[in-house]
Amino acid sequence: MLPGNFIFSQSSLQDYADCPRRFELRYIRQLQWPAVETEPALENERRQQEGQLFHRLVQQHLIGIPEERLARLASTSDLRRWWENYISYPISLIDYAKHTESTLSAALGEFRLLAKYDLIAVRPGNKALVYDWKTYAKRPRNEWMAARWQTRVYRALLVRAGAHLNGGAPLQPEQVEMVYWYANYPSDPCILRYDAVQYRRDWAALEKFVAEITAAPEFPKTEEEARCAFCAYRSYCERGIVAGQGDEIEAELSEPEINFEQIQEIAL
Repeated sequence: MLPGNFIFSQSSLQDYADCPRRFELRYIRQLQWPAVETEPALENERRQQEGQLFHRLVQQHLIGIPEERLARLASTSDLRRWWENYISYPISLIDYAKHTESTLSAALGEFRLLAKYDLIAVRPGNKALVYDWKTYAKRPRNEWMAARWQTRVYRALLVRAGAHLNGGAPLQPEQVEMVYWYANYPSDPCILRYDAVQYRRDWAALEKFVAEITAAPEFPKTEEEARCAFCAYRSYCERGIVAGQGDEIEAELSEPEINFEQIQEIAL
């Protein structure tokens, strides 16, 4: 059973959606010794570290540190390319209050839901933009990003718990827009608008999902065994000992299976 102080996030919800067994192993049994997720392991670790460094560079730039100082910290070819793309395709946020690395939380049934945002930019009484930086080697389809729990959680939670960022007035769903900005594809962001119908559907889905998790008598393994090659817990399920290749997981980003009933409206 989940502890009473358990806090749901987009990651834990996505884990359950992808494989209930993984949710059980990671969040209920809290197993600490997972297997390598992707091969080559060192290359995967390098990519993760570079992605974290890029997020840090952008966050520091948004709070006012000069780009010339930050550019010297882009010490790898990937980081230099991402940083040059970020500077070459500036984000226009005139008249917006910028809230970097912000955390929002709200009650969700008997538990809480929490999300940490790369950037929330608010023009009080007018609009709220959620920016999330992605360093994927391949650009995912907009439909895939729209159906992810990250998108559903980040927008719904901002409506639910973002009034203090909007001068105390609740944000309306139509005022919220989410932007996935791709460091390797700076001229082609994914822009996802929102509305009241989507918000009601998302929050109802969140409540239903949490109720399902808390009442689940067991946590079955996913039937899509191809996912197991990229799961750190596959050895516990006897589903292989060899990690999937990094280029294979990137390929999955571009051609995933989509539940079209969950897809949000996508801006053209």
